[in-house]
Amino acid sequence: MLLSHSSSAATSIHRSAPPPRSRRGRLLRPPRARADTAGVGADAAAADHAAAAEALLRSSGLRPESLPRHVAVVMDGNTRWARARGLTPADGHKAGGRNLERIVGLSRAWGIRALTAFVCSYENLNRPKAEVDYMMGLSEWLIGDNIDKLSRQGIRLQVIGDATRMPATLRRAAAEADEATRHNSRLHVMLAICYSGRWDLLQACRELARAARAGELAPDDIDEAMLAGRLATGDAGELACPDLVVRTSGEMRLSNFLLWQAAYSELFFTDKMWPEFGEDEYLEALRSFQSRDRRFGQTRVQ
Repeated sequence: MLLSHSSSAATSIHRSAPPPRSRRGRLLRPPRARADTAGVGADAAAADHAAAAEALLRSSGLRPESLPRHVAVVMDGNTRWARARGLTPADGHKAGGRNLERIVGLSRAWGIRALTAFVCSYENLNRPKAEVDYMMGLSEWLIGDNIDKLSRQGIRLQVIGDATRMPATLRRAAAEADEATRHNSRLHVMLAICYSGRWDLLQACRELARAARAGELAPDDIDEAMLAGRLATGDAGELACPDLVVRTSGEMRLSNFLLWQAAYSELFFTDKMWPEFGEDEYLEALRSFQSRDRRFGQTRVQ
């Protein structure tokens, strides 16, 4: 089951407080606000933040017409950030979730068309069970609690990754959010959860092999476009491949993230931990992108 190809998209993110827990660590879901008042204050605050972000972009010296259309982020360093402050890994993931909310808002305000966030890799699933369970619960809460807001802001959120490795409750939240936001086009947010670039290529190849065995296509008909359309990012169409990949925490590798899609991406690495990656760091990454000479294998005179 591929969340990215069926009713599996998800949502973006916003809630000022992280999900509270009982003493046994179970997720405590906050009561939903009344429908007639839930979005008024939040929408006004979001409009103020968007206006401030747009003013910041104008004063930054960046060229709006030359911004990347699709930015992908490897949100690394939550646990290290927390431990450096005497906090728990869960505290680090809470802070990372709040920061993703901010980056989603900035991306929308600045005209970025797609944002892919590496939330949880295959390798992350080998961490202690309590930490993995918390990451899954936090993702579910952030998705399910913000569907209405995302719809109002024109944001589509899609979960991409191996659904067989996700809890059933997370799959349901992702499907619900996809149904509610799939018509939105202001910003396409993809949350890579239980994701692996190698898995992505393998599942796409298997799908093509099954189609060939069923006589639906000939092996010689398979080309790059056909394969790309069956990757987890296929629903993003022409925005599937990131123009810019950002990795935080000082590590300088892709770590099995968007291996096909990032073939021609510009890469930006920063020593900042993900919870510290704010407006100034995002602008620095965009300035670096605009300083690159992207030739895609050609010469400048071509």
